[in-house]
Amino acid sequence: MASMILNTAAYHFVPIADPPVLAAQVRAWAELGPLRGTALIAPEGVNLFLAGEEQAIRAFFDQLMADPRFAELRVKYSRSGTQPFARLKIKVKPEIISFRRDETSPLAGRAPAVAPATLAQWLRQGHDDSGKRVVLLDTRNRQEVEYGTFVGALTLPIDKFTDLPAAIEPHRDGLADATVVSFCTGGIRCEKAALWMQAAGMDNVLQLDGGILGYFEHVGGQGYDGHCFVFDERVALDPELKPLVDAA
Repeated sequence: MASMILNTAAYHFVPIADPPVLAAQVRAWAELGPLRGTALIAPEGVNLFLAGEEQAIRAFFDQLMADPRFAELRVKYSRSGTQPFARLKIKVKPEIISFRRDETSPLAGRAPAVAPATLAQWLRQGHDDSGKRVVLLDTRNRQEVEYGTFVGALTLPIDKFTDLPAAIEPHRDGLADATVVSFCTGGIRCEKAALWMQAAGMDNVLQLDGGILGYFEHVGGQGYDGHCFVFDERVALDPELKPLVDAA
């Protein structure tokens, strides 16, 4: 029988001139569901993790994407047997993911990306299309990495995303001859990380489009070992996007 709860993850970088106004509208639409989860609104865009009954989720995103600013929003879906969020939280923030680096705004242009299917092909053949070795760079924190990551990925001893620049510094020379693919849960951190690395003079960095969850959705678990940690009561998802908690 199909699970009753539809879980979503979505982010979109776009200028938001009126974050408090948008936050109030998002809250009103979500409360109609009623949906639970977290919505972060900032001048640089939105970051959403919402769950509820499928009809309510679809109605929410239909309303949001009717706004031309969010017409190209891409939503990642998964299902669970229970509601993974205790309540609804709508927050206005300076950034939708805190990095505090001015040179990493995707509003000036997205970081170059690699599609999940292309990355899977590179992993199968052991190099990218030009023959360069591929290094997968995990931009998540050590707690997340413990649940799973790509086989052979470069992982960093960080506890929060703002620690990433200093943690990458010792690896710069060793990455110079590789195609570096940054990845995270849903795409938002690896996008900012790739932009920062570009600004810091590393011109060989791509982001994994859609992050691990997008990879699971389009490719499955090829080259990935374990689960993907998520910050809610599902704990982590396997490559079929099934919650660890449902398997217990």
